Amino acid sequence: MNATPPTADALRAALAGLLDGLPPKQAAQAVERLIANYRGATPTDAPVLRDRSDVAAYAAYRMPATFEAVRAALDGLAVAAPDWVPGSHLDVGGGTGAAVWAADATWAEPRTTTVLDWAEPALALGRELAEASGAPGPRAAEWRQARIGAALKLPESDLVTVSYVLKELAERDRGALVAEAARVAQAVVIVEPGTPDGYLRVIEARDRLIAAGLRIAAPCPHDGACPIERGTDWCHFAARVSRSSLHRQVKGGTLPYEDEKFSYVAAVRFEARPAAGRVARKPQIRKGQVLLELCTVDDGLRRETVAKRHGALYRAARDTAWGDTWPPPPDSVD
Repeated sequence: MNATPPTADALRAALAGLLDGLPPKQAAQAVERLIANYRGATPTDAPVLRDRSDVAAYAAYRMPATFEAVRAALDGLAVAAPDWVPGSHLDVGGGTGAAVWAADATWAEPRTTTVLDWAEPALALGRELAEASGAPGPRAAEWRQARIGAALKLPESDLVTVSYVLKELAERDRGALVAEAARVAQAVVIVEPGTPDGYLRVIEARDRLIAAGLRIAAPCPHDGACPIERGTDWCHFAARVSRSSLHRQVKGGTLPYEDEKFSYVAAVRFEARPAAGRVARKPQIRKGQVLLELCTVDDGLRRETVAKRHGALYRAARDTAWGDTWPPPPDSVD
């Protein structure tokens, strides 16, 4: 993963004063309700974000985590397709626009951007954050209200992102949305919570994208069946998120960061170079060796031990993180 981009700093700055004027207790109560929705069953006939206090609390509490997770997923796509740059981006169910900021952190080139969401308060705050930040990408985005469901028809776009949305939809609507995204896009990136249920929704979407003729670019190194036996484990990754004062107030935590667990799939209609293998769990660093749990093209899930005697490869393994490709690019092994 790259160092923190200027876009992330701009987003943090825009979020810093978001809760000014909102009583801390009210903000905390809104966050606690949103957490309950996030972990439980959410009605599919109404937006989760009801008013400005909900949206402000969501943006301050959840937007940094969503940004980091989507940025990691887009980075996986960018590594697999280094010569491809989206000229247009459609963010479905984008709310306050975390995926817009993540795309801006991934590709420096300008693009047209449209955010669709059924909650007008979320769209309004997304516009407000974009204007307050001065960031050119988010400021140029179009924010449109739309009912996210089976009847939704999408315009053609190079990149379609659907992040933390499928959980809010009934099964029929989930399938229709993924099929519609596959129909109009050159690349589709879907991100869900890194839970067993989130992983199953991603796998379901992955199957639909492959059936629609797209190829998997990340994180999987192949288009075949996932080697994980369903019900025994799940594929997910982690993104490091700086904790705001609201995070610490609501959770009572003392650490300045937390890890956002997420599952994702990136699929494309063009040539891409998926990784030969991907680090599927946090590397275990032992004395004189690094243990890597890998998902690979030929061997499925396997463990690789990289010892100190392997020299440059060992040094690369010590710097390898959960979710990285393996083996590392030749130019990164000195």
